[in-house]
Amino acid sequence: MKKLTKYAVSLFVILIVLLLIIPLNPFLLDVFIIMNISISLVILLISMSIREPLEFSIFPSLLLITTLFRLGINVSSTRNILMNQGQAGQVIKSFGTFVLQGNPVVGFIIFLIIVLVQFIVITKGAERVAEVAARFTLDAMPGKQMAIDADLSSGLITEQDARMRRQKIQREADFYGAMDGATKIVKGDAVMSLIITAINLIGGTAIGMVMSDMAFTEVLSMYSIATIGDGLVSQIPALLISTATGMIVTRAVSEGSLNDDVSRQFMAQPQAVMITGFIMLILMLVPGMPKIQMLVLGGALIAAGYTLSRKTRDAARLQEVQAVKQEEEQQRKTADEGEYFKDINNVYSMIGVDPIEMEFGYSLIPLVDESSGGKMINRIVIFRRQYAQEMGVVIPSISLRDSSSLNTNQYIIKIKGEEVARGEILVDYYLALEPADPAGEVDGIETIEPAYGIPSKWILPDNKEMAEIYGYTVIDPLSVMITHLSETIKSHAYEVISRQEVMHLLENVKKSSQELVDEVFPGIMTYGSFQKVLVSLVKEGIPVKDMETILETIADVGAAVKDLTQVTEAVRVALKRTITRRFCQGGQMCVLTLDADLEKTFVASLTKGEQGVYSALSPDIMQRLITQVDEGVKKFNELSQDAVILTSQVIRVYLYRMLEQFYPNVYVLSFQEIANNVQIQSIGNITL
Repeated sequence: MKKLTKYAVSLFVILIVLLLIIPLNPFLLDVFIIMNISISLVILLISMSIREPLEFSIFPSLLLITTLFRLGINVSSTRNILMNQGQAGQVIKSFGTFVLQGNPVVGFIIFLIIVLVQFIVITKGAERVAEVAARFTLDAMPGKQMAIDADLSSGLITEQDARMRRQKIQREADFYGAMDGATKIVKGDAVMSLIITAINLIGGTAIGMVMSDMAFTEVLSMYSIATIGDGLVSQIPALLISTATGMIVTRAVSEGSLNDDVSRQFMAQPQAVMITGFIMLILMLVPGMPKIQMLVLGGALIAAGYTLSRKTRDAARLQEVQAVKQEEEQQRKTADEGEYFKDINNVYSMIGVDPIEMEFGYSLIPLVDESSGGKMINRIVIFRRQYAQEMGVVIPSISLRDSSSLNTNQYIIKIKGEEVARGEILVDYYLALEPADPAGEVDGIETIEPAYGIPSKWILPDNKEMAEIYGYTVIDPLSVMITHLSETIKSHAYEVISRQEVMHLLENVKKSSQELVDEVFPGIMTYGSFQKVLVSLVKEGIPVKDMETILETIADVGAAVKDLTQVTEAVRVALKRTITRRFCQGGQMCVLTLDADLEKTFVASLTKGEQGVYSALSPDIMQRLITQVDEGVKKFNELSQDAVILTSQVIRVYLYRMLEQFYPNVYVLSFQEIANNVQIQSIGNITL
């Protein structure tokens, strides 16, 4: 039984093919006709209930099967009509008799109208929509893929989410491509129905005149009933399937099922319903108009519009009452706070700053508030987990709060109570990042992407598909804000590595290497010094996940070397594989190098003072060095890679400190920090 169920569709297709060959008696023909109508109704109802086309992805194949089934029934019914003097079952006879009503000419005209409506209006329109949707979907694929890659690289989605989104994009392209071809099947079916109808009428009439003794009018009446009935029982399911095809390919901008969308959007416009009702009543004054019908319809529309309008007013009044209650609650809390802070000891609770906090305007609250469907907190959790896995440091909790001092669309990011970044987003728009060579222009509000400074435009949702076709990378507002927050945290992560975080990291190491931690602390290094080492590493983008290697290196060199700078350099050399993986792409590392004479000049400029060793390069040499670094950074931007300068270990840290104030995103590495299996490719040489 299970095997029979498993291969039911295959057996059904074989049965359809047999219908083209094996004659059917009228009883079985009635069964198949009723089954055809039922299947068509089910398909139409499903197409109206789905939210997006991919929920009914088998439709193109199903369209072919149902069309073949319908043609098989047509062939069998035609065989019965021509061989049995128009007797092809009760269903065909009933349909023909009901439509003809004793007048073959009118019945045939009605049948032609049904066929032409299906062929010219529904099928032709669905074919055009499917063709355009297939072309636009294929053209938009590169932009959608770029958007997925951007979200993945910024940590907004996981690799599994990216894989699922890519598969969905591919399935959409395949689906609309299949629908483009499937609509041609519907078009061909409509043409074939006209041909079969002509064969039944002309061939049946000729056979009836030759092989029977009936008069011409009797023969014409008999075969007209059979022909029109056969045409209707095939065209009604075809009309249902064609309508379902149009439903499927026009579901691109829906938010729910068709029933939900229609009821929600009509109920949102009660004034339009009422005005229509009044217009119907005015039209009653036209002489000759059916007054009773128009009075009933107009009255019903006015009543429906009034009811909807009252519900809308009640909902607005409820919102106002809730707003007043919230305001009263806020005033009560303010009064309670005044009493609370009369005690001076309670004022101390206000002293202190959060490591990371984000404030935002009123319009951005729905993006954050989980009760309103906001997903920002979940996205922050995902980012914190990914950053911990990548860098080995846990980002502290981020305080989120609204601020009346900001514009409604603004937000600011603070580190230890001070603002470090600011942005502004439009909630009801999408941000389109401009490509280097766009295929076309999209209307929008010019702006700058806050995280990377890329020229962009805020575009309406209606222009999203067109922007992707033109090569723009389209990002939703929440992703814009999360990307800016994550990039800001990455650049300031070293500032929030507190002594408490260091203790947490060491407690985690103690679970597997208690002896190693006891060896280093407090005999070789203090916790404060270790914190400075970790801060230096994270500040230059070096992951500190391999905590055991870091502690082992400190245990080996810490007793003989007391300078934290030299200890940190030794740790960097021990982490060479981690550093190589961090900056290497495809077995190659693109770098800027320093000329030997420049390195000698730099070494000669090193001077020891009260604050340690520092570089004392002359201003003109420093200016030439910075100018050449600026040119090199532009080359890295064209390659979409991090800018890396490779130099000797002696001057690495001092060169980094000099460039940090000008180019905080330029990484300076030494030759000793690069693994031996990496191919180094120099894209520029900095000289005197």
